[in-house]
Amino acid sequence: MFDAIIVGGGPTGMMLASELRLRGAGVLVLEREAEPPPFVRSLGLHVRSIEVMDQRGLLERFLDNGKQFPIRGFFAGIDKPAPAGMDTAHGYVLGIPQPLTDRLLAEHAADAGAEIRRGYAAVGLEQDDDGVTVQLADGSASSVRARFVVGCDGGRSTVRKLLDVGFPGEPSRVDTLLGEVAVTASLEEITKVVTEVRRTEKRFGVGPSGTPGVFRAVVPAQGVAEDRSTPPTLAEFTHQLRAYAGTDFGVHSPRWLSRFGDATRQAERYRVGRVFLAGDAAHVHPPLGGQGLNLGIQDAFNLGWKLAAAIDGWAPDDLLDTYESERHPVAADVLDNTRAQMELTTNEPGPQAVRRLLTQLMDFDDVNRYLIEKITAIGVRYDVGEGHALLGRRLRDVQLTHGRLFELLRSGAGLLLDQTGRLSVDGWRDRVDHVVDTTEELDVPAVLLRPDGHVAWVGADQRTLEVALTRWFGGAR
Repeated sequence: MFDAIIVGGGPTGMMLASELRLRGAGVLVLEREAEPPPFVRSLGLHVRSIEVMDQRGLLERFLDNGKQFPIRGFFAGIDKPAPAGMDTAHGYVLGIPQPLTDRLLAEHAADAGAEIRRGYAAVGLEQDDDGVTVQLADGSASSVRARFVVGCDGGRSTVRKLLDVGFPGEPSRVDTLLGEVAVTASLEEITKVVTEVRRTEKRFGVGPSGTPGVFRAVVPAQGVAEDRSTPPTLAEFTHQLRAYAGTDFGVHSPRWLSRFGDATRQAERYRVGRVFLAGDAAHVHPPLGGQGLNLGIQDAFNLGWKLAAAIDGWAPDDLLDTYESERHPVAADVLDNTRAQMELTTNEPGPQAVRRLLTQLMDFDDVNRYLIEKITAIGVRYDVGEGHALLGRRLRDVQLTHGRLFELLRSGAGLLLDQTGRLSVDGWRDRVDHVVDTTEELDVPAVLLRPDGHVAWVGADQRTLEVALTRWFGGAR
């Protein structure tokens, strides 16, 4: 029996597999598709996901395969320079196509020791007090079993449906076509036309894909498809390009074509017994702001250490429940901000008036900073109790006398950063690292960080520290 079975081998599933393997759990990843999809739905990583990669020692791999762009305010496509002094050591967006992100995370999961089976679809679940049995549709009526199962299998999640978890929200109102195609038009002509079209249609775009001679094209569809898994034809694509731009740019030889909608839905529950939902299986929303893939990776980062703690046997009784209580509100906020952004991309007079007002408001640093922190997820704060302003927030990377903070988080353990030298984690040393070091960037005596880098305690008192240690890391041993 495995410790955990992850259904879905996308970025959320592979990130979760790596997190579980970091603490020694036995992990099986089941992926329905025999080969990773070529579709480039996501174009990059936001600040918080970049920090996650740094915290686990993966960032150099991503930097080698991506391109850094200065962080900017772009809520609803309103372009504004970022305010000075953003709360991060990684003040950039990393441009990297999703297939590369998928490959790097899959390689990391495999290197960490996760077993990955492609071409295996889960079709049934049966829970009992000791574990979960997953039935497979591989032609042999076989099954596999684990102590826990996590559905990371996308917006049409089989796991969610098998659990009979509601997925309320709004259906798609508009579809968008997406593809990578060759063109005959010059880059200068394309840039000129696209600049003009985007004055009024923010969902339109044609630009270099990173492969010579191949362009990435995004264009509103004519209607809403009943089956969004059916790709558009090249004829449909060229028709819509002409409708919006007056030209199809001579597109031909598509590498791939796809479509997506703007449905906005969230699972009513993220946990049913021993089965959890993460990533698009738990929430779907319009792609404005590029938050979807990042939100899933961050779900995995939150759930991974908690599930590993339960597998190891030291998790406090309610630790697994904090996955839903912490991540459900975060996704709900993303759904709301993408709803707002979608409204501001329409050509109706009312939304356009609001858009003009928001464009003016974003000239105020505090407004611009607030919206950037929202989209990049560095403004997320979990409810870990009242007290210091840092509580519940992730702590940005800081330079210590002897290295960097994020380098100390790579083991996947908790961390007590102690600037007093008087504190102790005796009784928790198998779960929490204790580092006595100092930094000019942190004006507190000591901080206790959870394995996901969020602050669980701030202070200098051993007694209150031990209360926090017990709350998040179980009893002393």
